[in-house]
Amino acid sequence: MRIAHVSDCYLPRTGGIETQVRSLALQQAQAGHDVRIITATPGHGAVRSGRDDVDGLRVDRVAARMPFELPVHPRTRRHVSQLLREQPIDVVHVHVGLVSPFAWGSIRAALEVRVPVLVTVHSVWDSWQGSLLAMADGRMGWTRRGVRMSAVSDLAASRVSGALSVPVDVIPNGIDPAQWHVSKWIPRTDALRVVTVMRMAPRKRTQPLVRILASALEQLDGNLVAHLIGDGPERAGAERLARKLGVSDKILFLGRLDRSKILEVFAQSDVYIQPSVKESFGIAALEARTTGLPVVARSESGTTQFIHNGVEGRLAPHDEGMADALVTLGRDPVLLAKLTDHNRTVEPLEAWPRVLDTVASAYASAQRSCV
Repeated sequence: MRIAHVSDCYLPRTGGIETQVRSLALQQAQAGHDVRIITATPGHGAVRSGRDDVDGLRVDRVAARMPFELPVHPRTRRHVSQLLREQPIDVVHVHVGLVSPFAWGSIRAALEVRVPVLVTVHSVWDSWQGSLLAMADGRMGWTRRGVRMSAVSDLAASRVSGALSVPVDVIPNGIDPAQWHVSKWIPRTDALRVVTVMRMAPRKRTQPLVRILASALEQLDGNLVAHLIGDGPERAGAERLARKLGVSDKILFLGRLDRSKILEVFAQSDVYIQPSVKESFGIAALEARTTGLPVVARSESGTTQFIHNGVEGRLAPHDEGMADALVTLGRDPVLLAKLTDHNRTVEPLEAWPRVLDTVASAYASAQRSCV
């Protein structure tokens, strides 16, 4: 199959959507499909705009000179429709987040060229976002013209379906379990060892996480240590809060780490914690679960797509419940061992072979719907 992935952002920019689009495209290419990327992100090498090659994949950069290199283009439809006419394809897979002007403009281009379109929503829409896109759909007629909608979790899909009143497929993010194998675990001695990997931004709730950990620390009489991996604008404030609460010796900020270093930290950890609420999926939590770590998360987040209470981890409806979950796991080694054993021995359903089958089924639906 000839597939074109459309994303506002792509390498050299890095983020959740970009990483997942790259992984999906590489998996599809490995399976024998003809895959390319169309993006508004300029390149930082020899190709700023135009035809580029990244990881052996064709990347068409429709990049305009914008302040801060914003991934937008004033003539998206014209340029993308030209690309689709020059090299015909079988399906356009459009990836959208909270704000994705290039991606939505590319849908108009694909409909103009009469190419089947699958849209995957990688965020949890608020009511105002759903209302705006419902109005846009009503004006443009995307779904009436056969655009197939999908989202990365049941939670995200429910918001899209509620806004647009159309069926929405669930296409979870995929993972290669072999890349997240821990060969040697370091046994726990006394303190509960907690870890997280996050972009330290307000939406990810870094400072509330510090308060959750401080509460659990107090209840466990100091028998807890946490390693926070990542960086971002909230890091300095979170570090100040840890010092103010007197827990800076127990809550350690490690900065950004590559996968090999993350695995080293995972190997000497007992529990992974994800404090964010507006999480459409939570790929970092899935990576931790795949290594074998139980996950503590909020029950209203998209992480519930693969974390079920009492099976792969513990879910809580509020921050106090998350602290209580850590305390329970710190005091109940039998429960902790049960959750850990399950995650180490049972492969997640989101492994790539299953995800690729789900994507292929959604492409077939998009092709049948194309008018």
